[in-house]
Amino acid sequence: MSEPVPDLPSAGGVPPAVAWELFSSGRALLVDVRTAEERKFVGHVPNSLHVPWATGTALTRNPRFARELEAKIGGKDTVALLLCRSGKRSLLAAEAAAKAGLTKVFNVLEGFEGEIDAQQHRGKADGWRFHSLPWIQD
Repeated sequence: MSEPVPDLPSAGGVPPAVAWELFSSGRALLVDVRTAEERKFVGHVPNSLHVPWATGTALTRNPRFARELEAKIGGKDTVALLLCRSGKRSLLAAEAAAKAGLTKVFNVLEGFEGEIDAQQHRGKADGWRFHSLPWIQD
């Protein structure tokens, strides 16, 4: 991870294995930005924090996301890695965090489940679970 460059939309992105290494070694917090339902029914990373970028099945945008994130991670200078399903919502969330002055918030590339394939399945080519990184399901 490099130092954030001013005027970029976010601090950058890290691949899942790097995110796990940073999180498991205590050098970064991992924040799941998926809905509570996704975390419960699809699974989540043990000891990860949760601040939803959007809520409900309609994915209604959380207008308090940046404030809630800052409060949950303990300040604007904390290194945090944001994780969603495929890396798209977490990128938007990281951009919003950067605009709110949280300069050390990174997107976890590929997301928890990965990109959807030609057969309309996830987790077959990329994503946290594809890389066999730790996760649990309620």
